[in-house]
Amino acid sequence: MFEAWSLRQASVQQQEERIRQRVQRLSDPQRRHFYQTYQQRLKDPDTYAALNWCCVAGLHNFYLGQWLAGLFDLSLMLLGMLCLFFAPLIGIGLLVLVTVIELPALFRSQIIIAHVNNQTALAILRSEFADHSVTSD
Repeated sequence: MFEAWSLRQASVQQQEERIRQRVQRLSDPQRRHFYQTYQQRLKDPDTYAALNWCCVAGLHNFYLGQWLAGLFDLSLMLLGMLCLFFAPLIGIGLLVLVTVIELPALFRSQIIIAHVNNQTALAILRSEFADHSVTSD
C-alpha cells in the first residue's frame, strides 16, 4: 500500500538487470518456459494507473492481488462516503485521507508495477528452476 512512498527507481532497475542476467544464463528451453510463464503473470502499469485514477477506492490493489490493502482502501472510501451524510467533516477527512494515501501510487505506477513484475520474475525463477542463488534483495 505504501510502496509508492518507499520504492526507489535505481534499486528496482538494478534488480531488473540482475533478473535479466539470471534469465540469460538459462538454457533456451528454460528461458522459453520462463518467458511463457512470466507473460501470463505480468502486470500492466497502465491498467494499474487506470484503476487507481478511476476510483481511488483500492481497485488497483485488487489488480495486484493485495486484498487486505484493497479492502482497507475500499472500506475507508465507503465509510467516508457514508459519513458525508451524517458527519460531513469526518467524511471529507476520510476521503482526503484515502486520496493522500493512494495518490502517489497513481503517479508512480510505472515503478510500482516494475517492482511487482520483478517480484513475479523472482518467484518464477525460484519455483520453476529451484536455484537458490536468486535473491529478492
